[in-house]
Amino acid sequence: MTDQIYYETMYILRPDIAEDEVTNHIDKYNKLLEELGGTILDSQMRGKRRLAYQIAKHREGIYVQLSHQGDGQHIFKIEKAMRLSEDVIRYLTVKQEGPLPTPRASNKGSNQSEKKETESSDSTNISESKVEETNDNKKSTSEAPTSEIKESIKS
Repeated sequence: MTDQIYYETMYILRPDIAEDEVTNHIDKYNKLLEELGGTILDSQMRGKRRLAYQIAKHREGIYVQLSHQGDGQHIFKIEKAMRLSEDVIRYLTVKQEGPLPTPRASNKGSNQSEKKETESSDSTNISESKVEETNDNKKSTSEAPTSEIKESIKS
């Protein structure tokens, strides 16, 4: 199984919009993405969550995650549409490399064993990424010249 490149766009909608409007926004961006030549791999509403800091006088936001593939040219256009929308308060697209995400069913009555398998595999992936992240942090601090560190302490 070969790793492939795909994109993951996370966008945050205003918390005060109705649930059917949220669905309309999700459909709108999914259709726009397909019109621009992209392929949708997965689209999930992550729900309303508290923001780490206030954005445009909002303390909460409705998170939506969109995984997609394409030539990369479609990202500028979909982000422009999000930028022009008053309902989108933040968005971020990240280029990913690895096995393609599989669409998850939103059924609550799905098999418990499947959930346990995905949870256990997710936890191992998280722990591996934390190890890599801490190693990267160690490298970045040890590679900094001592004179720069001394100057930053003086400031």
